[in-house]
Amino acid sequence: MNRVISIYLPTWPTDRLRRLPGGAAPSPDVPLALKGSDGRRRVVNAVDDFAYKLGIRIGMPVAKAQALIEDLVLMDADPDADLRGLDDLALWALRRYSPLVMSDGSDGLVIDIAGASHRFGGERAVLDDLLSQLAAMAITARAALSDTWGASHALARYCATDITLIEPGRTTDAILNLPVRSLRLPANTIDDLLVLGFDRIGELASQPRAPLTLRFGKALFQQIDMAFGRMAEPISPIEPPELILVSKAFFEPIGAPETIAKYTDHLVEEICLLLEEAGEGALQLDLRFHRVDSRVEAIQVRMGKPVRDDVRLSKLLCAKIEQVDPGFGIERMVARTNQTFKSVA
Repeated sequence: MNRVISIYLPTWPTDRLRRLPGGAAPSPDVPLALKGSDGRRRVVNAVDDFAYKLGIRIGMPVAKAQALIEDLVLMDADPDADLRGLDDLALWALRRYSPLVMSDGSDGLVIDIAGASHRFGGERAVLDDLLSQLAAMAITARAALSDTWGASHALARYCATDITLIEPGRTTDAILNLPVRSLRLPANTIDDLLVLGFDRIGELASQPRAPLTLRFGKALFQQIDMAFGRMAEPISPIEPPELILVSKAFFEPIGAPETIAKYTDHLVEEICLLLEEAGEGALQLDLRFHRVDSRVEAIQVRMGKPVRDDVRLSKLLCAKIEQVDPGFGIERMVARTNQTFKSVA
């Protein structure tokens, strides 16, 4: 079973600018807003908590915002830089928490921690560590953990608490009373659903599907099914730029533990040869299993010092194969290093 964390970063654009090095960051003692264009109008695109508490809102004309707060700092919004910054944050999370991490839209991250939470002492400990680490980086965040990406995404953004932890198997019940706005649907679709009187996910999910599918298309109930866990929603993890990667695709899907172990040996041997050519050793080694149903399973090992001993690394990975659910079969295996170092053992 997948266990997915969604991290919501409500003030990411301004948080990113506050972290700029070399004196480029605006002072934390003044309210900050970012400006952009909406057609011919200059509007506020993002605000920090300080500016929000003083009445500045996203979409507000820039002239009105300046009139409200005399010492408001206005900077240009840079969505591309925000996305690059999110990718950097995803790489940090990948190295610290799980091999399955990616940015989630423009305001968050998604992390599958199935099989990885024990290193921190359990799921709640992972969430606590995540938020404390982000707070130390001056990044405002909320986090939710459930069985699905869609549910965690909704819970992180529409629950009032900083941390929401849903026990395995209780995901559907946890989101029935959330607003339909929490579904990842186009804004015009949400507006039309509200006009029709659908305020909550549970109300929408209980309706006959055919009429609403005819009106809104398949994506409407696909989002509900993914949030409920009835349909897979794979994470396409970010790839570190410095990684060493090898893979094996199968003509016929595999699933037997001994077969998985055999190909684990082969991939680790290949990756260790590449490490040897580079004169490096791995501090972290991930093994991903791409299933025929598009889900991705993963296991990970970390070492206290750099290693490129294929026998040792293979033994460490094979000890975790029992954590892998092959489903109806694995069609591709990928081994990759996320952290390497020149000195090896």
